[in-house]
Amino acid sequence: MVEGCDASVFIASNSFNTAERDADVNLSLSGDGYEVVVRAKTTLELTCPKVVSCADILAVATRDLVTMVGGPYYKIRLGRKDGLVSKASRVEGNLPRSNMSMTHVINLFASKGFNVQEMVALTGGHTIGFSHCIEFSDRLYSYSKKHATDPELNSKFAAGLRNICANHTIDKTMSAFNDVFTPGKFDNMYFKNLPRGLGLLAYDHALVKDPRTKPFVELYATNQTVFFQDFSRAMQKLSIHGIKTAKNGEVRNRCDQFNSIQT
Repeated sequence: MVEGCDASVFIASNSFNTAERDADVNLSLSGDGYEVVVRAKTTLELTCPKVVSCADILAVATRDLVTMVGGPYYKIRLGRKDGLVSKASRVEGNLPRSNMSMTHVINLFASKGFNVQEMVALTGGHTIGFSHCIEFSDRLYSYSKKHATDPELNSKFAAGLRNICANHTIDKTMSAFNDVFTPGKFDNMYFKNLPRGLGLLAYDHALVKDPRTKPFVELYATNQTVFFQDFSRAMQKLSIHGIKTAKNGEVRNRCDQFNSIQT
């Protein structure tokens, strides 16, 4: 969503550049995720050096993870090059924030070529993974002058979250699963949760309230097959968004460094 599907998020910062991965919104990205791609890249470089890009590895690894936890298999086109730019300053405005209005998020996705249905399908990826407490703490402790906690949150869910996130201002790593029921399974439970007040982020909850997105939430909540089909198509489209080829990119020797600065 920032530079395209070009592994820009893997570049490490140095004294000359603060890279994309160190933008505040990306600090929650899993270290294990980086490690998987780095290990695959190391193995490939020993076998067939300078052939397979980090961008291709990331696209395939993403698909394989979705499949491993019960989600759909979709074909991935290969041949991407790795990008030549990675700047934290270019992240803001290119990634959706949890507190953005639905109109803002819809316009953001539209600027990347994705319609509302594709946006909702991609958001279904929240069926796995977690979010840090800071991303939704305002819904728990400072929602409004009248209500400290968002009254549309399920009361038991809210109480559990307040316990989990009690020390989030001290421990920034505190987090909660996006899908409270099946956090390790790729299914349509995320969409089933939303009408029950079990959407973790303000953006999640807005999906079931906004008339532009609500029909797709209801569709995916009742038909997992359609969700899987739409998610697969949207991920295929996302995986070729802004790809680099020929002189617009390179096959990095290491995923965390551009070739030009390696010794």
